[in-house]
Amino acid sequence: MIYLDTHVLVWLYQKDRSKFTSEALDLIDKEELLFSPMVELELEYLFEIERINVRAEIILDYLKERIGLGKCENPFPNIVTKAKSMKWTRDPFDRIITAQAAENDSILITKDKKIRKHYSRALW
Repeated sequence: MIYLDTHVLVWLYQKDRSKFTSEALDLIDKEELLFSPMVELELEYLFEIERINVRAEIILDYLKERIGLGKCENPFPNIVTKAKSMKWTRDPFDRIITAQAAENDSILITKDKKIRKHYSRALW
């Protein structure tokens, strides 16, 4: 299982594969892909503040059909417990998204340098 960060989903929706490393693209093309429910909330937030012009639901529905993207269904209390130990960021989106991947000891594809510095299974 590979988890995808918010910006990764936006770029996949935009069909902009040029932003990815070859390693990230290889994993995206070959592995089971999941997103944290926190990504859905962050996408909607980005729409509300006009950083993106498409609602979360549209992006996620498109990617579910196109690349088989799935939503992680881990119990939220487990994710919060994991996130409480991640004191390297005050960003609730990054904290929960990373905790979701960490709960399953999974790779998280992200361009975010801070996440990659603190979560050993993050890659770009």
